[in-house]
Amino acid sequence: MTAFITRCCKRLEVWRRPVSVALLLFAAGAALAGSIEPRHATLSAGDEHYALAAEFTINLGPRLEEAVTRGVPLNFNLEFTLDRPRKYWVDEHIATRNLAYRLTYHSLTRQYRLSTGSLYQNFDSLREALRVMSHIGALPVVEKTALKPGETYTAALRLTLDRSQLPKLFQIDAFTDRDWQVEGGTLRWQFVAPATGSVSAP
Repeated sequence: MTAFITRCCKRLEVWRRPVSVALLLFAAGAALAGSIEPRHATLSAGDEHYALAAEFTINLGPRLEEAVTRGVPLNFNLEFTLDRPRKYWVDEHIATRNLAYRLTYHSLTRQYRLSTGSLYQNFDSLREALRVMSHIGALPVVEKTALKPGETYTAALRLTLDRSQLPKLFQIDAFTDRDWQVEGGTLRWQFVAPATGSVSAP
C-alpha cells in the first residue's frame, strides 16, 4: 500500500512540473506585455465647449520600446464618447472625439517625435515622449449647447495602440505574441452637467 501511494505521489509530481512551468511562462508573458491605463479624467465647462483633461499610465513593454527605438512607428488612438442613458430605450449618443498619435524615432537626430495631425514635438528620450502623450489637457470634446444642465450623462475614455497601423511584417506578431500587445483599459463615469464648473471621473 505504501509503495502504491509513493508511485502515485511521484506521478502527481511529474504532472505538476509542466503545469508549473506553463504558469511561470504565462506570468512572464504578462509581465512583458504593455499596458495603457487611464488614471483620471475631468470635463470642464468653457464658453462654448466642454473640455477634457485626463491622465494615463503608459507602459509599452520591452518589445515595443525596442521596436520604436529601431525605427518602427507606433500609432495610438484616443477615443472619448459621451452618451445619455435612457430608461426604456437605448442610450442616446451625444458625442465622439478621436485623437490620433504617431510615435517615431529618428536615428539621424537621435530624437523621438510625437505627432498629432500636422503638429509634432521632438524629445530626447522615450520617457519624455510617453509622459507628454499620457497627459491630455483642455481638449474640446463636445459643444456646451449639446448638454442640458441637470441631465445625467455617461462618459467613456480610452487610449489604445493601433496595431493595424504597424508595418505588415509586424502585424501578425502584434495579434498573436503577447510581447507586442498593449492591454488597454477604459474609464467610464457618470456626471450631471452643471451650469458652470467641472466634473471629474471618480
